[in-house]
Amino acid sequence: MPQISTFRLYLLGVALLFAGYVTLEYNRPKPLDWRPTYINKDKIPYGTYVLYDQLPRLLGTDSVETVRLPVYSQLTGIAYDDAAPDYPSRQMREALRRAESRANEAAENDEAEEAEAPADSAGTAQAPDANDLASAHENTDSASADSAANAADTTATAPDSAASSVAEEWQDDEEEESTGAIPLRAGSANYLFINDDFELTRLDAQALLQYVARGNNAFVAARHFRSQRGMLRDSLGFQVKERELTSSKNLKGIFSIDSVDLRFTNPALARAHIRLPGVGVEQYLEVDSGRVGRTLATDARGHAVFVRIDYGRGHFYLCTAPVAFTNYNLLRPRTAGFAEAALAYLPARRAWWDEYMKQGPVGEQSLLRVVFAHEALRWAYYLCLFGGLLFVLVEARRRQRIIPTIKPLPNTTLLFTRTVASLYRQGSNHALIAEKKVALFMDYLRLRFQENSPDFADADFRERLSQKSGLPRPRVDELLRLVNFARTAPQMTDQQLLQLSKALSDFKREAGR
Repeated sequence: MPQISTFRLYLLGVALLFAGYVTLEYNRPKPLDWRPTYINKDKIPYGTYVLYDQLPRLLGTDSVETVRLPVYSQLTGIAYDDAAPDYPSRQMREALRRAESRANEAAENDEAEEAEAPADSAGTAQAPDANDLASAHENTDSASADSAANAADTTATAPDSAASSVAEEWQDDEEEESTGAIPLRAGSANYLFINDDFELTRLDAQALLQYVARGNNAFVAARHFRSQRGMLRDSLGFQVKERELTSSKNLKGIFSIDSVDLRFTNPALARAHIRLPGVGVEQYLEVDSGRVGRTLATDARGHAVFVRIDYGRGHFYLCTAPVAFTNYNLLRPRTAGFAEAALAYLPARRAWWDEYMKQGPVGEQSLLRVVFAHEALRWAYYLCLFGGLLFVLVEARRRQRIIPTIKPLPNTTLLFTRTVASLYRQGSNHALIAEKKVALFMDYLRLRFQENSPDFADADFRERLSQKSGLPRPRVDELLRLVNFARTAPQMTDQQLLQLSKALSDFKREAGR
């Protein structure tokens, strides 16, 4: 069986770790999403799936429609972009077309009347005499001259009348747009907005105001009220102010924002109170004096958080606590009564549920909507982009030639020593080798035992060397005798050299323990 290389074992270990990580991540419980989306399909705590599902029961109607269009388009049935730069030119072209069609119709009517007039006069004419013929000739000449003059005047004034007609129609269109006279669709309904931010364009605000003025109702629950140029605020006469958030220590000694209690002003709805987090209600409403309206719910400080403002024959219901209408509060029996009581003010009729401000139009979705809809895919997409950019930056650098590997020079000291030793052995005279060994032994005594100038004949030196090396005195005397013999002998045999070498090696080995 072939053995697995180390690199393949490393790859296998990495693959197993990756597979284990993917398995753990796949089976790990999904963390709870606390984002305030207010979308009618979200079942997260701050979604509105429960409210939208129970809306027919709460409003007493089976006609509940989800709206994915701007307010203006929903109320008029016209696709209109308030920011379109060609809208004035389109209005001018439409006015010119209408004026031209009316001018053509008027010309055709005049031609038809002129064609019918001679035929009638011919049927009723009698035979004239000579005097009548002369007077008729004079009258005909004068009539023809007058008709020619009138025709010239008509031709001259036709362009002016067409231009004035177009200008009048253009002015009427501008007045109609400025005064908010928008052609709305027939029918009555309750328009519901449950959003984090409530913001309307100019035409949306005009259409919604006109729609409510006809006797309909608009229910708006949002944490922040914004409107272009304040048109909705100015028309309804209310102001939005920021609540002063207070904090206190909890049981663990950590400062946290205090919760807020919301209660209805109607004593019959006293039980339908709710307690929300402090950050869930950041604004409160103030209705201007002289406006017809009513405060329906307040917080503990008496600030209005739910009001009804009368506008025309309809009503605006404004609430700054959209959290009270989410799944988290509707599924709790102690907090579900607030949303039910608030929606009970609306009459039982058809309802429109706005999703345009939260999800946009149905057709406006990017090609990467599936990727961005999931957090894991979204992060993977960002990592791929970052990795590709990093790869481009690294590969864009100048590539260098591979530096060749230079092998180090071999250590031939041992080989040289063996060569020299073999030369000495071939000479049959080992006195030189013995001399080299004695010199190395003298250097060893100097470095190991600090004996710079040893005297082998001195008894004190021998005793001192015996004590420093830890060997008995007879061993030391025998070694020094062999060394002294090698220093003075003119010739050395193989046996004598081997005896000297063995004695020196044994001394170094035993002295170094």
